[in-house]
Amino acid sequence: MNFVKAEPSLYGLIMLVGILAGAILWHRRWKNSDPTLFGIFIGGMLGAFIGAKAVYFLAEGWMKIGEPDFWIQLGFGKTIIGALLGGYGGVEFTKSLIGYRKPTGDWFAFMVPLAIAFGRVGCLQHGCCLGKACPPDTWYAMSARWPAAAVELLFNLLALAVLFQLRKFPSLSGQLFHIYLIAYGLFRFVHEFARDTPKWIGATFSGYQVAALLLTGLAVWRFDVRRKSRQTGYSPAR
Repeated sequence: MNFVKAEPSLYGLIMLVGILAGAILWHRRWKNSDPTLFGIFIGGMLGAFIGAKAVYFLAEGWMKIGEPDFWIQLGFGKTIIGALLGGYGGVEFTKSLIGYRKPTGDWFAFMVPLAIAFGRVGCLQHGCCLGKACPPDTWYAMSARWPAAAVELLFNLLALAVLFQLRKFPSLSGQLFHIYLIAYGLFRFVHEFARDTPKWIGATFSGYQVAALLLTGLAVWRFDVRRKSRQTGYSPAR
């Protein structure tokens, strides 16, 4: 996570717009159905916040212990991969706590990439989440760097468009969020090679790549659980 001087109020406003856009989509679900869905949304948001901070610290935050700006970095540091892992766990925990067994993943499948897309606009404005340095004459570079935030913005917009098409297939009902998590995890693992993030496994892989593989593995497992549940007639919580 890289920081440069920028206008924090604009960055915060864009991030808030992303969160509100996701909340509006979710509100359409709980407004005319089950009010307990609001609690599931809150559980997911809390889990996402905790996960974003925890994975950031494990991936690179601990490397900054002892630095003068450690607490500032820790306060601002966060990661989408951790938010997805934590958000998934928060939703599952909340649903098990209240005994809610209906699937909710398809709604998160549309809410999450939209919110992340808004967040990456904030990254572009704020100057964080930079890509690796490129030769100054490289046509695709932004400020002599790989446009990491812009590429991820485009990925999430494309994912949103694809998911809207996949929703037409009954066999994929309840699986859309799993599909998104698998795609994002694989994308992030590969894209991380072009991002300017610290490496801590043999100076080759970053902690974010480990988290991306965990995210992909979790989604593949849950996709398979849902697929088998339809064959047996048992409906898991997600």
